[in-house]
Amino acid sequence: MESLPVSRFSGKRIHFIGVGGSGMSGLARMLLDAGAIVTGSEVNPNAQTFDLVKRGAKVSRDQIGELLTSEIDLVVRTAAVADTNPEFIAAQRYGIQSLKYAEMLGQIMQERFGIAVAGTHGKSTTTAMIAWALFKCEADPSFVVGGTVPQLGGGSRSGKSDVFVAEACEYDRSFHNLHPRVAIITNIEEDHLDCYKNLDDIIASFRHFVSIVPPEGKIITLGNDRNVAWAVSGAKMPIELVGIGEGFTWSITPGEIVNGSHTGEIKYNGEHACTIKPGIPGRHNLINATMAIAACVAYGIDGQKAADAIAEFRGVDRRMMEVGEFNGAKVVDDYGHHPTEIRATLGALRERYQPKRLFCVFQPHQHSRTRFLLEDFAKSFTAADETLVPDIYFVRDSESEKQRVSSRDLVQRIVECGQQAQHLPQFDAILDYLRANLKGGDLVVTMGAGNVWEIGRDLVNGK
Repeated sequence: MESLPVSRFSGKRIHFIGVGGSGMSGLARMLLDAGAIVTGSEVNPNAQTFDLVKRGAKVSRDQIGELLTSEIDLVVRTAAVADTNPEFIAAQRYGIQSLKYAEMLGQIMQERFGIAVAGTHGKSTTTAMIAWALFKCEADPSFVVGGTVPQLGGGSRSGKSDVFVAEACEYDRSFHNLHPRVAIITNIEEDHLDCYKNLDDIIASFRHFVSIVPPEGKIITLGNDRNVAWAVSGAKMPIELVGIGEGFTWSITPGEIVNGSHTGEIKYNGEHACTIKPGIPGRHNLINATMAIAACVAYGIDGQKAADAIAEFRGVDRRMMEVGEFNGAKVVDDYGHHPTEIRATLGALRERYQPKRLFCVFQPHQHSRTRFLLEDFAKSFTAADETLVPDIYFVRDSESEKQRVSSRDLVQRIVECGQQAQHLPQFDAILDYLRANLKGGDLVVTMGAGNVWEIGRDLVNGK
């Protein structure tokens, strides 16, 4: 473990607009620990903002610029803070340099041993696995995960070592701002087609991400993904491939399945490296765990020690998370909102719980995503006995896009693919249906990136 390097931000005055989010508050803590003078604003104060105040930051509830002065060196804003935000306008009047969150994330990563986890699926889980393993192996990491990790006390942390683990999101090409020493690409598929033209455009974006990694760095990626192979082709840094079977840099030989969790032996360049027993279910998490081990080894951690730590990892909130029970039926919540994630999650839940019946409450996220991937969505619920679909969660899309597809269209296609499904527009109707039909031994999973989790909570709490 290397100690923290001297930061160029030490002594600088940095103001965060919207400092209460997991990522922003994590960066603010890291800058405080690096000797920066931090101020910020947050209209919804929370545990993160209270912690920042305890650490010496000044935080305002209003975004009107009351903490801004001409002495501020830099303003950082979240993607949600528009150019019309009063505080951002005030910063411009002062002539203060400004950066978006992703840009600041990259600036801080450039000073450290950065590990960035990109990919269409599995980013949050793999990032959290790495952070947890490094933490358990006493490497004292800093990290930013796109979700809450209960075992790590939240979604971000400022550690005392030089290693910094961050989730690298491809939306709006924000991961182009990062500067990782080690980059992981879990997989590449069509998604975010509201900002990418097509799959080729997405692959080209990942190629640019790969080009950011220095020649002395390393790429760790899925070994049997054609899209990834194209993205990393011609890369000048070492590439380590991960896959189930022989012939990969990190080859996985699956073992028995215990409570839905896939065990296995991992070989590195044909030689035994470690055995792994992930604490979370699903064959896909065996691959995620192996990528996490590979990243830890790249930083200098013993592979078996990293594997033993990952065996204790219990997951990220809203990733196959048990919510409780209703009438003898298990209730689980999951963030999955892409066809591949749905298939993997439903399969993993079948293996883990072996339910009599599996009910999936799927809330589509974005009209554009639903329209672009409609046929894939329609075929992704084969492991469910019945799928209940509320109205699409509306975010980012235009009103014209909203008129082009509906949940009713998705249900029609699911039924045409031979599965049982129905469109129940409102949450109350879904709750009534579940209360009337769930029995002992059943499993219901609420799934989606919107507010569908409220259904599971209300079901369990009797609301």
